[in-house]
Amino acid sequence: MDYSIIGKKIKELRQEVNITQGELAEGICTQALISRIEKGETDPNATALYQISKKLGVDVNYFFEIGTTPRLDYVKEVERQLRQLRKKHLYKEMIEMVKAEVHNPLFQQKENLQLLYWHKGIYLFEVERKSEEGLSLLRNALSLTSEGKKALSEREMEILLTIGGFYVGMEDYSEALNYYNQVRDAVMTSRQLNDKSIKTRLLYNVARALTRLGRYEESIDHCKEGIKWCIEEEHLYGFAQLHYHIGYNFELEGKIEQAISYIDTSILLFESLKNHEHTAFLTKKKEQLSLKLM
Repeated sequence: MDYSIIGKKIKELRQEVNITQGELAEGICTQALISRIEKGETDPNATALYQISKKLGVDVNYFFEIGTTPRLDYVKEVERQLRQLRKKHLYKEMIEMVKAEVHNPLFQQKENLQLLYWHKGIYLFEVERKSEEGLSLLRNALSLTSEGKKALSEREMEILLTIGGFYVGMEDYSEALNYYNQVRDAVMTSRQLNDKSIKTRLLYNVARALTRLGRYEESIDHCKEGIKWCIEEEHLYGFAQLHYHIGYNFELEGKIEQAISYIDTSILLFESLKNHEHTAFLTKKKEQLSLKLM
């Protein structure tokens, strides 16, 4: 999306309705941020863009129509931004975006409301530690689109993965595997996954649950299946984590040399991704394991 074009159009519309940058910014952001947006120096997030559009008296999709070719839907942009916040565990920023969209008419449709329920459920579980409320909201999210359907959508698969992750957090690994198995069945019957990472995350999460249950060999098998999938589909998401988790299983089995071998590979992969946090952790882990061989 070309946000510089959007910034210019915001300035034009603001001048047409004869309001200052400060007046446009009121209740949305700072005047300085509006100035930077109009100059094309920064990108407005989807929620801010929606609030700006309301003040300027235009439909938010107007900005997406002028800023993209082909047209990018506003809801898709919100979904993309929520995904990024979720991946980075920026839950407070995530819930602020959810709250801002609750009264947006675009999000009253079931599929779009489901997106908000899903992320609010994550916030309730991860931040407010309201496990049952979070789970209940995710189940409600699923029910919005499940009626009369035989196949799961990719978003529904992701919500089931989230529920499984909740049960792992509550140390109910058997229940987690029940939800993961639903996703596995859906993946196997799906003709094609647009988001290849769904299968990678499924295999990785199943492997983690199996490790917690002491089923190390099964966990390793799932990691190897995930690695094979990444190679076949030529995508790196989860590739480094899968290698490390195999090493972790070998460590738990007392097979230190094999553990170090996989940890070495995961260090190289995390270094290539410039993931310094994981690289530092694994380098220290390798040093600790190497001492056991002396």
